Amino acid sequence: MRTPAGTECKYYYQDFHRGRNIQECRVPNHPNSAHWRPSDCAKCPVPGILLANASPNMELSINIKQTWLGFGRKIEVDAYCIRHEIPIEDPYVGCLNCNEERPGLKLFQDALGETDEE
Repeated sequence: MRTPAGTECKYYYQDFHRGRNIQECRVPNHPNSAHWRPSDCAKCPVPGILLANASPNMELSINIKQTWLGFGRKIEVDAYCIRHEIPIEDPYVGCLNCNEERPGLKLFQDALGETDEE
């Protein structure tokens, strides 16, 4: 669904049908996270992560933090691989173990010349 910021995100939900006024982000939040607001979608990295990596084994969670004196908000994203049960360092790249198991990725890296074997 299209967010208030204009990007597509599978975790955003809104319903304005017949007088309803529902807007919510369905990414799981950390317990200490601030409450989500629709304006947070403008700075959220989740839609970019979903465009870069469509792994079905990756779970995302967000932590919204208030910045200095509450004048701004910062969104941190944590990623976890449910297949290998490890945290993912860079969610844009995904789980390195899952990437090694994909045979087509090795051919793609060879074509780009990004291997360390040379």
